[in-house]
Amino acid sequence: MAVELNTNVLYFGDNLEILRKYIPDNSIDLIYLDPPFNSKKDYNILFKENGGVESEAQIYAFSDTWHWTQAAQDTYHEIAIKGSLKVGKLIDSLRDAIGSNDVMAYLVMMTIRLIELHRVLKPTGSLYLHCDPTASHYLKIILDQIFGHANFRNEIIWRRANAHNDPKRFGRISDTILYYAKSDSAKWNAQHTPYRENYYKSHYTQDAEGRFYRTVPLDAPRHGKGSPALLYEWHGKWPATTRTWAVRKEKMEEYEQSGLLIYTKTGTPTLLQYSDEMPGVLLQNIWTDIPPVNPQAKERLGYETQKPLALLERIISASSNKGDVVLDPFCGCGTAVVAAQKLNRKWIGIDITHLAINLMRNRLKDSFPRIKFEVIGEPKDLASARSLAHQDRYQFQYWAGGLIGARPPGGLKKKGADQGIDGIIPFIDSPEGKASRVIVQVKSGHIGVNAVRELTVVAAKEAIGVLITLEPPTTPMITEAISAGYYHSQLYDKDYPKIQILTIEELLQGKTVDMPSQTQTSIAFPKAPRVKKNPSQQSNMMYATPARNTPRVAEGTAQLPMAEAE
Repeated sequence: MAVELNTNVLYFGDNLEILRKYIPDNSIDLIYLDPPFNSKKDYNILFKENGGVESEAQIYAFSDTWHWTQAAQDTYHEIAIKGSLKVGKLIDSLRDAIGSNDVMAYLVMMTIRLIELHRVLKPTGSLYLHCDPTASHYLKIILDQIFGHANFRNEIIWRRANAHNDPKRFGRISDTILYYAKSDSAKWNAQHTPYRENYYKSHYTQDAEGRFYRTVPLDAPRHGKGSPALLYEWHGKWPATTRTWAVRKEKMEEYEQSGLLIYTKTGTPTLLQYSDEMPGVLLQNIWTDIPPVNPQAKERLGYETQKPLALLERIISASSNKGDVVLDPFCGCGTAVVAAQKLNRKWIGIDITHLAINLMRNRLKDSFPRIKFEVIGEPKDLASARSLAHQDRYQFQYWAGGLIGARPPGGLKKKGADQGIDGIIPFIDSPEGKASRVIVQVKSGHIGVNAVRELTVVAAKEAIGVLITLEPPTTPMITEAISAGYYHSQLYDKDYPKIQILTIEELLQGKTVDMPSQTQTSIAFPKAPRVKKNPSQQSNMMYATPARNTPRVAEGTAQLPMAEAE
């Protein structure tokens, strides 16, 4: 039975399993992936898969450390024995050269997923793999075998920082983005960047109205005998014996009717071009004009590896069109998904952590208040909640906390010693704007009254304490919670129970924390700015050209020969 593709959906789970179960062949227009780089940087602790074994798919925001486990061995066997001959031979050779170590474990994990990503791409599709120099050379060899070296398009260098003080080496300030097409028919929309200001002064003339203009020759070098369509008489003049006209006669007539032709003293036609009518310089493979997400950026969500929205807008604009499907199999905080939604594309996001799914859910709702999307893979009933708790208690904690809008106590960066706190919900509850907190504990096993007493101690200096339980509370637990008294809200002049017990069953039915409103304050996850959808098929130029107005010129002007831009 054929699988039907769902779009505008977030999947929780191992992306390898999701790809095989939900994504049919030749169904995706563009794939962007920003997987772990294997840089050995301790972003965070390695998580387990939702299946209960060590995850080789993705890590929570994340620890780039890999090990040769049974899962890596099994995946290697699948690639080498069951996969295509050329990819299997490559992986076998790499293992002989590298050994069964952490690097090989990382490459095996990536290879099996890149094979599936190639399968789901349309013939007109493209893949952009974001990585760093630690692994980019290995990944490029693997991609050459899977996609074919002829389908390699670019190694894009993105400057992600201005300077680094890296000991005993040159500062490392760039990431690599490997761009592959599935075939020669892959979609492509040329992107442009503005000319530098001094380029206008050296290549353009400013008219009385302040507009920059220049004239461009309308003849071009002749190759061989030249195209007959470009060899014609124009106002009694033919091109020189070694040249042709640059455009067909119909286009030349169109320019003349638009008043865009200026003739030289010898009678040769040239085209009048205004700088504000030109698309700019064709984008090259070194990108220095998109800064990283700095600590003060409005779009910053606190996710360690968050990429700027402008970076993803550029990639999506270049290799897809309106209505196309964009897939991000290592979704993280969802920048590719947000960019796709903004640019009127359909999208699919996959992540193996409930923390990321909760973050993306909130980000999408903040960015696009009227958006409709589906989340697949999360527990929907008490039985599936019990299953998740049994498989992975940390993922259960993140999922359960997400039901009431709580975030991990360490923010989005690190999971560590929590002093008995599994989540927090900050809110403002004073005229001065001082922040207060709800602290959350999540229990997935059998508990008693001592759990409530411990929460009461931990929550003593906080506004409210919430205990989320998988099992119904006992009568002594309820009595102990009631005896804790109330928290009085200064802003609302209202009392709220100091200690509250919520069961998973109640949360699935819609019950939530009894607390002051958060509508006018920060929510648990950093609030993403609202995004206005962009109807354009091309990405916007990042800086305006120094011209005063932008009239439309005849179609085809931008394809003419132009002087070199700085």
